Amino acid sequence: MTELHRISSKEIKWDTIRWLMDGKVKLELTPGCRDRIIKCRRYLDRRLESTTESLYGINTGFGSLHNQIISEEDLGLLQKNLVMSHACGTGDQVPGEIVKLMLFLKLQSLSYGNSGVQIKTVERLIDFYNNDILPVIYQYGSLGASGDLAPLAHLSLPLIGMGEVYMKGNIVPAQEMLQRYNWTPIELQSKEGLALLNGTQFMSAYGVYLCQRVFKLSKLADVIGALSLDAFDGRIEPFHPLVQKIRPHQGQIHTAKRVRWLLNGSEMISRSKSCVQDPYSFRCIPQVHGASKDSINYVAYVFQNEINSVTDNPTIFPDEDLIISAGNFHGQPLALAFDNLAIALSELGNISERRTYQLLSGDRGLPPFLVANPGLNSGFMIPQYTAASMVSHNKQLSTPASVDSIESSQGQEDHVSMGANAAVKAFKVMENLERILAIELYNAAQALDFRRPAASSPYLESFIDEYRKIVAFIDNDKVMYWDINDTVTFLRNVELHSELDQELL
Repeated sequence: MTELHRISSKEIKWDTIRWLMDGKVKLELTPGCRDRIIKCRRYLDRRLESTTESLYGINTGFGSLHNQIISEEDLGLLQKNLVMSHACGTGDQVPGEIVKLMLFLKLQSLSYGNSGVQIKTVERLIDFYNNDILPVIYQYGSLGASGDLAPLAHLSLPLIGMGEVYMKGNIVPAQEMLQRYNWTPIELQSKEGLALLNGTQFMSAYGVYLCQRVFKLSKLADVIGALSLDAFDGRIEPFHPLVQKIRPHQGQIHTAKRVRWLLNGSEMISRSKSCVQDPYSFRCIPQVHGASKDSINYVAYVFQNEINSVTDNPTIFPDEDLIISAGNFHGQPLALAFDNLAIALSELGNISERRTYQLLSGDRGLPPFLVANPGLNSGFMIPQYTAASMVSHNKQLSTPASVDSIESSQGQEDHVSMGANAAVKAFKVMENLERILAIELYNAAQALDFRRPAASSPYLESFIDEYRKIVAFIDNDKVMYWDINDTVTFLRNVELHSELDQELL
């Protein structure tokens, strides 16, 4: 069933982004947004008619060419040339889910009425969104400052009948797409190319997509970590609320609370233990997972601010009679957030792999490599290698991008954020984390079955029951990569208990 979202000045929150990502949603402008867009465009036209002043990117060239004055009759061509010349992306294609978020976020930014676009330009972007017409965009080309220029140029090319789009799963030339819908190319007016290309929607779309995936992965890390703790015959005392109270980081407090909830009613966690303490990868789950949670919450704060912002340049303020050239397109806040997120996710994967390693050690009554007949069988030896390779890759990917800057545009753009590269790196770290957690679950479920008939908590037993419908206990060696792939699919599709969705949990 198709639902309607009305683009307005109302703050976009995470539940709206989740709804847009999960469902079949159509967009339309509220009357207030429509009025603001039209008012801003009319103001800009009147301003150009009544002044001889130089307005950056409106009647001048771009970047280091900002002192080149453009004649009135060429203002539209200037904007068309901008879109064409900046479509220089390369590398892998941006996933369709992220392209659709880029369309939405560009529309949201334009809707505030500070960008000077024509209403028909906005309406055509809405047509693209509502008909699942997704421009072909490439990962590389943005320096994360002066806007995500190359990716947003590819987003905008189909408006003028150029570039390529996905339609019904196939790539077709934009001109063919326009003909199928009986649409004519948009004739860009002054300022419009800049409004479309200046902005952070490539970075922002990656950011909100990652946040939505990471909110769940953070919960799954706790669920799987609790399962591994129980399967390892670990201790619950490090999760006691008094321990957290005397070091009151919010992520640590909530991680410990969640693990206590997950293990409530476990026969194994409550029995007497022969070991006085556990390795850090179990004992320090609140401190490590908690620190990552705090970072994730910071990143979510940054991106929620960003998706409710105007990030093109120059910015137009009709009521104040001002056109200001500034720097809201600069991606430094996002670059730092992406780098923080990559490190936080990398550490969730790092400690997960260490728990997997401990489960294979042959300690605490578990067989070496979690197989009943070791020697003849290698058991779960090599899935840990696979996890270790991804953990190492994540460490490499977590080198910050935000500390780098390469001068461009003959020195006019002398500091850039590299936030787009940070986004692509963080996306890969997230994918690796999901697979690392899948491998931990694969091992923890096997270890738990060696503890039978003892039982874990009702919640974790229910979780494992669902998992065992997809991946079975392993008696003897088999080809395992299918099981790992199926475990990844399970993690993507599993529904977690509503109590795990409480804020900050």
